[in-house]
Amino acid sequence: MSKRSQNPNIAAVLSLLVPGIGQIYTGHLGWALFFLILTPGFWIGTGGLLGWVFHLWAAIQAHGQAKG
Repeated sequence: MSKRSQNPNIAAVLSLLVPGIGQIYTGHLGWALFFLILTPGFWIGTGGLLGWVFHLWAAIQAHGQAKG
């Protein structure tokens, strides 16, 4: 996707829905895999205590990546 077609708000919402999808939208596949693997692990592994941190981090980072 070209930079001008990337909406930061869409990227953030996508990552709020499923962490890593916003990174796929922005073309950052390495970060997408990072969030797709680690976020569920932290949700399950910590009983939900740290999953939300990775969830929000994914959304904030996807927003920033889409802004350029």
